[in-house]
Amino acid sequence: MSEELQQKLRTQLWTVANTLRGNMSASDFMYFTLGFIFYKYLSEKIEMYIDGELEADEMTFKEAWASDEQELKDEIREISMENLGYFIEPDFLYSSVIEAIKRKENILPMLERSLKKIEDSTIGHDSEEDFGGLFSDIDLASPKLGKTADDKNTLISNVLLALDDIDFGLSEASDIDILGDAYEYMIGQFAAGAGKKAGEFYTPQEVSQILADIVTTGKTRLKNVYDPTCGSGSLLLRTARNGKADLIYGQEKNPTTFNLARMNMLLHGVKFSDFCIENGDTLEADAFSEEQFDAVVANPPFSAEWSAAEKFNNDDRFSKAGRLAPRKTADYAFILHMIYHLNEGGTMACVAPHGVLFRGNAEGVIRRFLIEKKNYIDAIIGLPANIFYGTSIPTCILVMKKCRKEDDNILFIDASKEFEKVKTQNKLRPQHIKKIVDTYRERKEIEKYSHLATLQEVADNDYNLNIPRYVDTFEEEEPIDIKAVMAEIKELEAKRAELDKEIEAYLKELGIV
Repeated sequence: MSEELQQKLRTQLWTVANTLRGNMSASDFMYFTLGFIFYKYLSEKIEMYIDGELEADEMTFKEAWASDEQELKDEIREISMENLGYFIEPDFLYSSVIEAIKRKENILPMLERSLKKIEDSTIGHDSEEDFGGLFSDIDLASPKLGKTADDKNTLISNVLLALDDIDFGLSEASDIDILGDAYEYMIGQFAAGAGKKAGEFYTPQEVSQILADIVTTGKTRLKNVYDPTCGSGSLLLRTARNGKADLIYGQEKNPTTFNLARMNMLLHGVKFSDFCIENGDTLEADAFSEEQFDAVVANPPFSAEWSAAEKFNNDDRFSKAGRLAPRKTADYAFILHMIYHLNEGGTMACVAPHGVLFRGNAEGVIRRFLIEKKNYIDAIIGLPANIFYGTSIPTCILVMKKCRKEDDNILFIDASKEFEKVKTQNKLRPQHIKKIVDTYRERKEIEKYSHLATLQEVADNDYNLNIPRYVDTFEEEEPIDIKAVMAEIKELEAKRAELDKEIEAYLKELGIV
């Protein structure tokens, strides 16, 4: 039943989003739809939770709140804050807004108040940081929602009514995270339509799976997991789930995407006290400067610019490498930042453009430092081109450890030719993912696919890690039999001469020649 509900929920949610957005761009409409899904989730969750708590008293949340028992109301608020981290009065629940819509009221002021009350309920509590500003991207006055107040009210009411008809499956006892999965699916679908912008918030699930499988290899349970450029949090969640992580840490520069990540955590049932997502520039203002982590995963912005300011020469994250990453390509700044936050027994895996493998100057110095001085690089995995939304450039995965067991070689995997083409995107299928992960875990050599290069071999290549230097994927063409080809040409010419004669005969019969 759960899997059926999962598929049904995906389809219903996407239909709502797609049919109601009108002329609005996918990325603009995304924040409204996902925000309303989240509001419905919070409303249903609190109502279900408090109804359960009051079952022995044979009362519902709404009945209790309508009573004159102030002590009971205070107790309800307290247990809600303690266990859920937020509180919504029954008058501001999603179901109350739906009732107002059915009464043909203008619900925009009520909706705005409801969203604000959720955030305000957390002020002064441990959950304040996780809920503060969570709905700030839902601008109900936005001209994108319609020209007039009535137009805006109609569109928002239609979206809320459509979502109201969908069962989120919160009461389903299941190890499948039904709503969390549907939310991820929505983010992925929006990403497909958002083009270049998508890279800011979404790592394709197949790539997330590879990174998560790699960093949890040999681990039964992770104490914590960290993503310094966490986007919507999909990669973090997958890794945390894979490694049964106790705590989740992330930082995200874009305030809108930061809100998306926090919603995503809560929708996946991660308790507010078990995650810490911060808003800010990871390189310029590290939110976790004192922390180290069991697993570090990331899909940082490719070749982004950063300040490369003089002060960073004295920053422990970068100073030991001898050079700062270039101002116009911050790839190695992110890589060094991640290594700094990796604990001694941990594993780091991140996506990067191929340029990090071979570019010279400052990046060449840093790369040599990581191999020759530190011996941190465990594996390089080449991925197919065109698997990320918004960019067709080929990418690779860098795997690093501070204490490597196989410390006399680096594993190179060329998985760039193994994919399935789906419309304009290339897709990694389960068999492709399994082959990459198995090859990494077993550190095995497969002809034209993987190679264990000794550190001496890498040194002989002047610390250039370009995959074709180590994995030969060249396919020899079959030798051409010139005599056979000439004989075939003669045979074809003879046939053509015969056809020419036949055509000439037909033309004579017709009196054309």
